[in-house]
Amino acid sequence: MQMDGRKLISLVLCVFAVTAFSGCTNWRGEYDKLKNEHENLLGRYKRELGQKGALAEELSQKQQIIDELQSKIEQLKQSPGRATGFGEDYDVAFDASAGTITVTLQSTILFSAGNAKLKKSTSKELDHIQSVLKSKYPGRQVDVVGHTDSDPIKLSGWADNWELSSERALSVLRYLVKRGLAEDEVRAVGCGAGRPVDSNATPAGKAKNRKVEIVVHLK
Repeated sequence: MQMDGRKLISLVLCVFAVTAFSGCTNWRGEYDKLKNEHENLLGRYKRELGQKGALAEELSQKQQIIDELQSKIEQLKQSPGRATGFGEDYDVAFDASAGTITVTLQSTILFSAGNAKLKKSTSKELDHIQSVLKSKYPGRQVDVVGHTDSDPIKLSGWADNWELSSERALSVLRYLVKRGLAEDEVRAVGCGAGRPVDSNATPAGKAKNRKVEIVVHLK
């Protein structure tokens, strides 16, 4: 009977040992699994942290660019002649929404009445404009746009104001191209009396409407 008791105790101890050993094995597996998950999460955290830092730096750089562009836009609005490089002596306008710079030359500066041949005295203004276009706006599309007042053509020999405005625009275009502006970057447009900026009922208004615009497209 005593032997049976010892055998029973030994059997219980063996079962306990096996169970304990098996439990240790399971805990070891769980530990290794959790450790791997922890290392994976840590690696993911470090990668995301690095990406977050790179994103923050990129955002900072873009914000700096935006601030610089905003500053340039304000300069263009307040002093377009100086900011664009054409100078304060020129009638320069900047249109942010259209992305254009427009230099306006009154027809009296460029042409005699009813004429489309450039005056010799215009070379100073046009040479300066061509120089700025070539140095500061290479590759940009440039439109040379002619305008007239609404007075009908009587003695100058043109068919109408459309023809006169077109020929004046072409005269300016040819001058700029001859001085080095690329032919594929410039085009001439004649508007006749169709786009007045002032009333054609007064001599002063008519004078403002007779002009040639040089439009630089920034977009």
